[in-house]
Amino acid sequence: MSGTSAQRVDAPAVTTSGPRQAFLLLRLGFTFAPILFGLDKFAGLLTDWDRYLAPWMDRLVPGTASQAMLAVGVVEVVAGVLVAVRPAVGGYVVAGWLLGIIVNLVSTGEYYDIALRDVGLLIGALALARLASSPAVRPHVDARAG
Repeated sequence: MSGTSAQRVDAPAVTTSGPRQAFLLLRLGFTFAPILFGLDKFAGLLTDWDRYLAPWMDRLVPGTASQAMLAVGVVEVVAGVLVAVRPAVGGYVVAGWLLGIIVNLVSTGEYYDIALRDVGLLIGALALARLASSPAVRPHVDARAG
């Protein structure tokens, strides 16, 4: 009987390790990627970010495209920090931000490949937000409620 009892105790740990690992991977990715890309808006090492701003968006925001991209960089850094601190909220913020990027990219009539990649990232950000609220990832939440 003790072997059966031990299996029951071990089963939840094995079951929750996959979701926990997925959560940690997504949290790390959605913390560091927005921060790094946001900082690069100031450094300009990866690409010429201004070219990705749709003309209608450039007309809508005050200042130049370069200034708009600096504001984008600040928002991305803040979103990455929010994911690190509050992933259940930060995941939705990043997903919303990615939706805005997708709309911007598609409306340029170019960059459909990047927009499609960002759809995948948006799905990942939503998965992060859901996992952050999951008892499989945060079992101590259920223990306090019960």
